[in-house]
Amino acid sequence: QVTLVESGGGLAQPGGSLRLSCAASTSITAIYTMGWYRQAPGNQRELVATITSSERTIYADSVKGRFTISRDNTKNTVYLQMNSLKPEDTAVYYCNAQTVLNYWGKGTLVTVSS
Repeated sequence: QVTLVESGGGLAQPGGSLRLSCAASTSITAIYTMGWYRQAPGNQRELVATITSSERTIYADSVKGRFTISRDNTKNTVYLQMNSLKPEDTAVYYCNAQTVLNYWGKGTLVTVSS
């Protein structure tokens, strides 16, 4: 069983930055893939970025060059550094851990608006 707790969401202006954190209740070295997904009102939940245990990364085309996913195994935490934020980045961001089972956090709201 894995519990995931997101933090760091909030309000940012276009062009600004936010750093999201996802704290896991277990060693993330035992988790094959961790990632961030987001869902805006009326939309499907979509992949933002993933990172494997060997630190291979995948990014959605919409965030490439702006967002960076990373993991700190000593803190059992995965991060999403979001730079050059756009209004279309507004969504609830969810942390995901993939093992034999999939686990989800409750989400943290990111609002990008002037």
